[in-house]
Amino acid sequence: MQSLNLGILAHVDAGKTSLTERLLYTAGVIDEIGSVDDGSTTTDSLALERQRGITIKSAVVSFTVGGRTVNLIDTPGHPDFIAEVERVLGVLDGAVLVVSAVEGVQPQTRILMRTLRRLRIPTLLFVNKLDRRGADLDRTLDQIRTRLTPDVVPMVTASHQGTRGAATVPRSTGDPAFRAGLLETLAEHDDALLTAWVDDEAALSGDRLCAALAGQSTRGLVHPVYAGSAVTGAGVDALVAGLQELLPAPGGDPEGPPSGSVFKVERGPAGERITYVRVASGTVRTRDRLPVLRAGRPAGEGKVTAIGVFDRGTEVRAESVTAGRIARLWGLGDVRIGDTLGTPPDGARREHQFAPPTLETVVAARRPADRGALHTALTLLAEQDPLIDLRRDEVRQEIAVSLYGEVQKEVIQATLADEFGVEAVFQGTTTLHIERPAGTGAAFEVKEKDGNPFLATIGLRVEPAPVGSGVEFRREVELGSLPYAFFKAVEETVEETLKQGLHGWQVTDCVVTMTHSGYNARQSHAHAVFDKSMSSTSGDFRNLTPLVLMTALRRAGTRVHEPMHRFRLDIPAAQLGTVLPVLTRLRAVPRGPVLQGDGYVIEGAVPAARVHDLEQQLPTLTSGEGVLETAFDHYQEVRGPVPQRSRTDHDPLNRKEYLLAVQRRLSGLGAGR
Repeated sequence: MQSLNLGILAHVDAGKTSLTERLLYTAGVIDEIGSVDDGSTTTDSLALERQRGITIKSAVVSFTVGGRTVNLIDTPGHPDFIAEVERVLGVLDGAVLVVSAVEGVQPQTRILMRTLRRLRIPTLLFVNKLDRRGADLDRTLDQIRTRLTPDVVPMVTASHQGTRGAATVPRSTGDPAFRAGLLETLAEHDDALLTAWVDDEAALSGDRLCAALAGQSTRGLVHPVYAGSAVTGAGVDALVAGLQELLPAPGGDPEGPPSGSVFKVERGPAGERITYVRVASGTVRTRDRLPVLRAGRPAGEGKVTAIGVFDRGTEVRAESVTAGRIARLWGLGDVRIGDTLGTPPDGARREHQFAPPTLETVVAARRPADRGALHTALTLLAEQDPLIDLRRDEVRQEIAVSLYGEVQKEVIQATLADEFGVEAVFQGTTTLHIERPAGTGAAFEVKEKDGNPFLATIGLRVEPAPVGSGVEFRREVELGSLPYAFFKAVEETVEETLKQGLHGWQVTDCVVTMTHSGYNARQSHAHAVFDKSMSSTSGDFRNLTPLVLMTALRRAGTRVHEPMHRFRLDIPAAQLGTVLPVLTRLRAVPRGPVLQGDGYVIEGAVPAARVHDLEQQLPTLTSGEGVLETAFDHYQEVRGPVPQRSRTDHDPLNRKEYLLAVQRRLSGLGAGR
């Protein structure tokens, strides 16, 4: 049976979870439609989701239409949980983007559509809430064309909008207006169709136009738009037909080498790790041993001990799962979100499509006795959301977590209390900056010389790299000049050390090259007992690397950059003179303004640290009529005083203190020389 991995995406409160319930009901999976308000929906299974009426974690549920198994993935709509959406995008065959017929195109809708278009994920749109007062399909279609994309094809007309009797009628190629609009949209992407249209429009059959629509839809070039109400069921049958006809079957060869993408990790009732995987190629079977790749590099191996697949609204155990399907796998151990199992498929999508969090806060246990439990709980939460990015400061006994926004902070706090029994206190939210090298710097240390207490020779050079390139590790020394384990120790320690630069921020967009190497080969006494006081170990290289790297980085210098968000602000014309000075005070850089209708549209960039202030002031400034949308755009060098971040390590910038700390640690482990 063919399958389809389908994502349901939307701005918060547009009705995507309600649409999921309606689709399950229509397919006969559930006998009664759950309510978001009552906390009785199928996919919002977390107690916190039911309490708040929002989706926090993605959920998978399946149903069958027309002989096709649809694995439907309900995703969060609130921007604070955009990372959860990000992880789903890489496993989708198609998507339904839900837009409210009352509120129209909202900020998160634009962000999601831009990403779907960039990734060429085939996407249908569903204009929901036609039964609500104020619904207007034509107005919403105009917003979709101007704010999302002009490449849309309205597939239905609406009647009795704004009432419980709202209904839709499918459009056909026999309708001259529909035919003309369809031809115009399709011809933008099909020269042969354009030529045929010019030569003899009458000769173009309805079947050919429908086939062209299906072809362009499956390639993500055009986007059919359906409409209706998830609450009443109006228009949902037409959408289901569109899922069958206009979205592609997944690719992948069931006979090829096994390969899969990990997009979600959770813990079972007994604490066992459960891994959600989209199988891109081959067949995965129980007892298979699968190599694990992390960021393109080997990261061990996992053995599959059990498989669960989704079938008609439930999960069933299976002996195998084939290409194109989504499964839950047991037994894979230390597998993380974003890992690849098996052989990476050709044309695999990038791991990250959205920006990382730009905020941070310190978390503490209200009761000192709960410190250990807090760290354990946050570690488990970080398994499910690696972008939380725990930073533990052993000196100050503090734990910091990364965030997208204040709602996410509240959810983490509630989860710690409800699921782990830990009452947590959060300090104020601060902005996460980054550091980039200002120039080139190099350093090296030779074993047993000039105060180097480690049996290791290391030379490193740090150079700037293009924006967005991350950190690259290179070698100028022969691969055989050191045991591989020592090279690996240096590379891993470089990555870890660069999480805190000269000013305490993560260092990125640089190339680190190993220029010198040396070690003492394994030596033993006459009775063949290994003598680590005479022989180099990986620990020597791990302990020396921070000193060499930070010396090189200090010689290169770094510049601190702050995150900047692009913004779009729709305001009434009368408030323009009030809003512009406020933008200036918030260090925003506006472009425009552009007159649009009876108001202005202002676009530009604003520091991430000032976005919350702008959100809070906007209702008062515009009498509640202003609409703001923001999204991370780039990092910009800080002007003025350079912000500092407290270090959580033993500070390799202070050689004396660092060496004392290493000595104490080694003595504590019984590893002193």
